[in-house]
Amino acid sequence: MGAIHSIQLLYTLSGFAVGLLVGLTGVGGGSLMTPLLILLFGVHPATAVGTDLLYAAVTKSAGSAVHGFNRTVDWRLVRRLAAGSIPMTIITIAALSFLDINGPLTRQLIGWALAFALLLTAATLLFRRAIVARYAPRLSPLSPDRIAFLTVIVGGILGVLVSISSVGAGAIGATALVLLYPKLPMARIVGSDIVHAVPLTLVAGIGHWFLGSIDWPIFAALICGSIPGILLGSYAAARFPETALRVVLALTLLAVAAKLSIGLFPSSANVVAVQTTPPH
Repeated sequence: MGAIHSIQLLYTLSGFAVGLLVGLTGVGGGSLMTPLLILLFGVHPATAVGTDLLYAAVTKSAGSAVHGFNRTVDWRLVRRLAAGSIPMTIITIAALSFLDINGPLTRQLIGWALAFALLLTAATLLFRRAIVARYAPRLSPLSPDRIAFLTVIVGGILGVLVSISSVGAGAIGATALVLLYPKLPMARIVGSDIVHAVPLTLVAGIGHWFLGSIDWPIFAALICGSIPGILLGSYAAARFPETALRVVLALTLLAVAAKLSIGLFPSSANVVAVQTTPPH
């Protein structure tokens, strides 16, 4: 019993640490929690993704309520993103249902998608200003209808990526919105991105629930740690240099992506332990 309680405590502490980073930087939930569950705790990738999706839905609901109260949500953007993400999420979950969710093919698929999403998230954290400066002027002449269409497409891409890896709804979504809506205040972009992430992660999480890839004891332990972590991080955010935090987070994601990529080669002597760990 002591060992079980110790493991649960480690899950709770991990939830607190990730929640703290989310509160400080606004990103990093799925980007850190899913790899942490896979690499540190040996959780099966599908279970890590599914559990993290429901965890994200709950934790981001609190942030959505705050943004809604402060009126920093552009519901037009949320509807456009959801119009693409929700259908693609359902399609992706349906496609996963035809695979063995605990099989080697699904493990490889999730591993590659997660490594790709982590690299993309790290790139957006490090080079967001350069990306926006280079590409936003090229998108600004587009008509409102074309911008709306591209927003739906972005939502669809996020739906696929988040459903497979649980990563992408934060930094990647926000960067895409900045490119498409450069005149919109950053607070409304962040608020809209967070609010959209709630139905996205909830639908994807429910889909993984039906697939049997949710670990409820881990979910409960993560929630117990993440809520106070997010509250503390949000309170302390103004006292920390955001740029430095984003750089540290981006470098961490690059290191995690490299570690995951090494583990995707079964013949390598450096295969990570998760590949030999039986699924939960």
